[in-house]
Amino acid sequence: MLTDELSILALYGLLVAITLVLQATGAMNQLGMGYLLSSRDEGLTAQGMAARLDRALSNSVTAMALFAPAVLIIAFREQSSAASLTAAQAFLAARVVYLPAYAFKITGIRSLAWTIGFFATIALYFMAL
Repeated sequence: MLTDELSILALYGLLVAITLVLQATGAMNQLGMGYLLSSRDEGLTAQGMAARLDRALSNSVTAMALFAPAVLIIAFREQSSAASLTAAQAFLAARVVYLPAYAFKITGIRSLAWTIGFFATIALYFMAL
């Protein structure tokens, strides 16, 4: 299943989608469906885990915006290697750890996971050059 960087990108997309569902569910439980369906002019915000999931979602989308181009360049140029696969796997593993670490306020683990994912992405860009 994790045989190439594009598969890892697809799995990460699914992880971001799951994060969106969790975030929306938490917001709905706190703020109500009526508010979520409205124009949200009142500016209510979720608290606790729902708010952390919102921030995790935002961070995950940013991470995808950085990760996806590197993977796509490597795939387009047919530059996949054991090193690029390992970097992509490290990115995905780090992001899988990041989500619950953020949701449950495990600060040190969250920061470490973010750092690993970020540097794995940077490594992919160097491999894509």
